[in-house]
Amino acid sequence: MALLQVNARRGGLEHPSPCGRPLDVELAETLGRIRADAPIVVLIHGFKFSPFERRADPHRHIFSLAPETDCWKALSWPGQLGFTEYGREDGLCIAFGWHATALLPEPGVRRVYGRTAGAAEALQTLLQMIAALAPGRRVDILAHSLGARVALGAMAAVTAPVLGRAILMAAADYRGNAERALANPAARGAQVYNVVSAENDFYDALFETVVPAPRPGDRALGRGLPQAPGRWLDLGIDCPDTLGALADRGTRIAPRDRRVSHWSFYLRPGVFALYAAILRDRDNWSPEALRAALPGRAAAPARTARRLPAGMDLPGRAGYGGAHSA
Repeated sequence: MALLQVNARRGGLEHPSPCGRPLDVELAETLGRIRADAPIVVLIHGFKFSPFERRADPHRHIFSLAPETDCWKALSWPGQLGFTEYGREDGLCIAFGWHATALLPEPGVRRVYGRTAGAAEALQTLLQMIAALAPGRRVDILAHSLGARVALGAMAAVTAPVLGRAILMAAADYRGNAERALANPAARGAQVYNVVSAENDFYDALFETVVPAPRPGDRALGRGLPQAPGRWLDLGIDCPDTLGALADRGTRIAPRDRRVSHWSFYLRPGVFALYAAILRDRDNWSPEALRAALPGRAAAPARTARRLPAGMDLPGRAGYGGAHSA
């Protein structure tokens, strides 16, 4: 099949195969079937999902081709990217689950952020496995929220040049961690699209408030990455001029219609057409090609760092961004 489920468990990998076959066997067979130029994409969810809790299982939600839930955020990521369950032409989609639920929102975000290290180690193992099974193939990543921390953690640690493109949606991580990932010699071929929007300003402030920065003065990636190398692109989807330029290239994304949203990065109409183009039309949607086509800086304007006002509660008492929050 072209859609594989893989979970991070106790620093290792778990493959819930209905046939009981080991992951390396399943991967080798699948990689041997797909076209040499077809994409290999790993999907990584954020906070409030866990493959080990049925009502929060991403494999029944955003990672499913036919979500089994009536949650308003249950949009099929694989389907939107053009993957099918058994297709050989569309490539390989790997749904990567990790334990990202917590009982209470604010301490829960800190606790789950701490778990990203183990999930990143498991993702690194998966990437190294693919590199060994299919030398020369590149693996792309689509990650949301704290899933971006998992992606960057693995990028900083890989020892094989296996990473292709990483699309980070509303990344819940700090600039310093991104800089460490980009500095890894084995990741020098990786290209990163940091998708940002003012809709996420509140959540960036919340993140900076509840998760200690790794170094004094560090800021969330929602504010962009200054002095980034050319293979990093801060892409602001709240800028009308940027949306107009994307439309001129055949990708129409609906304008921002919410003041605060952590999920418009994958729910806003048209945005998945952009991600699919980046992953499937590689020459025309490289960081260099996009940077040349977009007006001025593609990123949203730099935003002043701010903390949550005293007494401000967490949104809806539901958490930072996942399956069942408001």
